[in-house]
Amino acid sequence: MNFIKIITIGITAVSALCLTQTAEAQNLQSVSDYNKAHARLLASQTKVQDQIKLSETEIFANQWIEEEEPEMDIYTEGWDSKQVNPYDQNKVPETKQIDVSKFCIPCPGRVTSPYGYRPRFRRMHKGIDMKLQTGDTVYAAFSGRVRLTNYERRGYGYYIILRHENELETVYGHLSKFLVSDGEDVKVGQPIALGGNTGRSFGSHLHFETRYMGFAINPAAIFDFENKTTHTDVYTFDKKTFTKSRNYAPGSRYKASGKATYRIRKGDNLGKIAAKNGTTVAKLCRLNGISKSTTLRVGKVIRVR
Repeated sequence: MNFIKIITIGITAVSALCLTQTAEAQNLQSVSDYNKAHARLLASQTKVQDQIKLSETEIFANQWIEEEEPEMDIYTEGWDSKQVNPYDQNKVPETKQIDVSKFCIPCPGRVTSPYGYRPRFRRMHKGIDMKLQTGDTVYAAFSGRVRLTNYERRGYGYYIILRHENELETVYGHLSKFLVSDGEDVKVGQPIALGGNTGRSFGSHLHFETRYMGFAINPAAIFDFENKTTHTDVYTFDKKTFTKSRNYAPGSRYKASGKATYRIRKGDNLGKIAAKNGTTVAKLCRLNGISKSTTLRVGKVIRVR
């Protein structure tokens, strides 16, 4: 019964509304009165629509500002240049910490010619040469993007320049075939080319350069080519020392301790410990069963070999 009463009341209310509207319509005595009422109704609706449009515009404008992505600066400066060095060197900082922990040796061959000045040719050799056979695979040293694939008859031959997420650029010369194209994103260790003997070359090999904002760094300052690793997880670029190689041989200022363990001191972190002992953070973590975020306790002894 209650349900039926509710329905009855609802019908009665609707009927009353319709009767009211009918009565109001019947009260209009002329067409002009009707036109005035219609105009008032349209004016009222127009104001409501204007308010809705304004509100929606403000909301979407705010959302656009919040979701706008930052510009990727490392892929802008000199990006369309055909030069090996597209940078304004006046902007290069005196020093820069560069993460080189996620790396791949570009090819497994031994070093056949080091970085440095060549008296015979009266010019600077701005990279290192690595042994390979024509057709051997060449790999991306770090993740990044292909800035340039090009050919230089009296120099690099077929060559590739990659710009990396850590802000380095690497150059791969004397290639026989490209496996990537300009603007393509690449992952560390991805095949990018096949080795060859093109350009100014007297036998199959890979010419490999590492550059920071145009400065041709000695690759041996970053990589330990003999052991197929990096000297440390972080390379410190310095305008005064970027041409110097790094090694841990006896007599070197980078000489590592021969001890298998290290006692943590105040102010130490895994990066500093790795640099002091000629190893990497990744190796320290594996040896000691820890992670990069593990808190180091002063006085604790950890393995470094």
